[in-house]
Order: sequence, then structure tokens, then C-alpha cells
Amino acid sequence: MPIGEKTLDGSWDKRIRGGDLEPDRILDLHGMNLDRAWTAIDHGLEQAIRRGDRIVLLITGHHRHGEPPVQRGKIRAAVHDWLAASRHAGDIAAVRGAHRRHGGGGSLYLVLRRQKTSRE
Repeated sequence: MPIGEKTLDGSWDKRIRGGDLEPDRILDLHGMNLDRAWTAIDHGLEQAIRRGDRIVLLITGHHRHGEPPVQRGKIRAAVHDWLAASRHAGDIAAVRGAHRRHGGGGSLYLVLRRQKTSRE
């Protein structure tokens, strides 16, 4: 099962559909090659988790259709596999498509799990 497919309650999904979320952090991968994008995701998630962020907006860009040499869209195609294989996979509660005002099909919301405190 993909990351967080069934872990959010209805209120989260309603807020996402309505565009009522404000990201705590934005990771914009435009202009990056695959290696730089993977590193940016890894470091960005590490910082977000350390700070207790809950919503990360991951801007991947849209897939561009066409025959080679059109090479765009590789990051978008790889991102779900990267997140599932990431050292941070256990900290990701859900991955959802972003609302139109945050980039729509070219962006994703990464909903991070609430960090447990020492009292919990």
C-alpha cells in the first residue's frame, strides 16, 4: 500500500480538497536533476521533521508528454518511489495531490506524522 493511503481522517482530505492548508515548508525541485532532487527531498524532510512541520509542499513540476528528447517529468515520475524508499518514509502520514492554488498536478502535499513528545 502506498504511503499514507488510508491514514488521514476525512477532515484532512476535506481541507486538502478545499485548498485550506498552508504548507509549513516548500520544497521546489524545478531545475534540478534527479540526484539534486533526491538530496533536496532527503534534507528538506529531515529539517521539516526536526522542526515539527506537518505539511510540506513538494513542487515537482508537471510531466511533459512527448517523444525524446523531451526529458522533463522524471522527478515527478520517481517521487512516489523515492518517498516510499526514503529513510523518512515512517514519518510521512500521507502524500496527496496539491490544490490548484499550490500547483495542482505539478505539486504534492506531504503530510508528516505528528512527532511524539517525551510525555506521550
